[in-house]
Amino acid sequence: MNTIVDTNYNFPGQKSVYKGKVREVYNIDDDLLVMIATDRLSAFDVVMPKGIPFKGQILNQIATQMMKATEDLVPNWLIATPDPNVAVGHLCEPFKVEMVIRGYQSGHAAREYKAGKRVLCGVPMPEGMKENDKFPVPIITPSTKADNGEHDEDISREEILAKGIVSEEDYLVLEDYTRKLFQRGTEIAAERGLILVDTKYEFGKTKDGEIVLIDEIHTPDSSRYFYANGYEERQQKGETQKQLSKEFVRQWLIGNGFQGKEGQQIPDMTEEYINSVSDRYIELYENITGTAFQKADVSSIQNRIEENVLSYLAK
Repeated sequence: MNTIVDTNYNFPGQKSVYKGKVREVYNIDDDLLVMIATDRLSAFDVVMPKGIPFKGQILNQIATQMMKATEDLVPNWLIATPDPNVAVGHLCEPFKVEMVIRGYQSGHAAREYKAGKRVLCGVPMPEGMKENDKFPVPIITPSTKADNGEHDEDISREEILAKGIVSEEDYLVLEDYTRKLFQRGTEIAAERGLILVDTKYEFGKTKDGEIVLIDEIHTPDSSRYFYANGYEERQQKGETQKQLSKEFVRQWLIGNGFQGKEGQQIPDMTEEYINSVSDRYIELYENITGTAFQKADVSSIQNRIEENVLSYLAK
């Protein structure tokens, strides 16, 4: 399995490298960012020991397509995609919050609801909801942007403003952009027979002070999708929804005794299981984009990326 789980490039004008959970970001001349989507898999804020074939390509290509499909609504950081795993964009100062928006009571929101909570990030959740029910109106439940190795934490709008993490003026823009992007994402998903359940967006400021969308958008790592066909019937029968997201990985880990808590061991991922995860990511790509996935040449993936990035920077 030729996967890319780590990079160690030295590009012309390179100032620094930031290694996130699944992406590696190279600062070029304090002007451009070269973002490489690796094949690393993260769940419960823990990076799994083995990579997933084609995962980085899938995430990068969904994100870049979705950026282009929403750039009329919200400006974004993207300039070019010189390689299937690479996006190049403007250097931005990221906001230290992730804007999570939920159209349905699923995942983390459902776990909190089951635990008896009726307020999430300062936002009330109606009584009498079942897991995966639709909220009357999508709710924004921000989280703090954690440093490496730390867990993201729920935070309310009021706390964000009180702590001065984001100014009120900027936060109003973030909320507006979040709702617009979620609405467009919902429409795109519906065209493909999917429901965009919840997602997260990250924003930053350019050198000129413009607020732009950064990082990824509407990928299986940042979003949860249900199949629209049969959704109502499954809800009425109390059945599990058929979904396309990383949740299936989380559920497999939970079933094998791992939730990222201290002292817990990551279960062994067999080659068969890893390939099944890759297949699920390809399935989501094809569903959300409506196009067949074209596997890039991975016979020498490190060299391919380096050559493509150097060729782009030389221009």
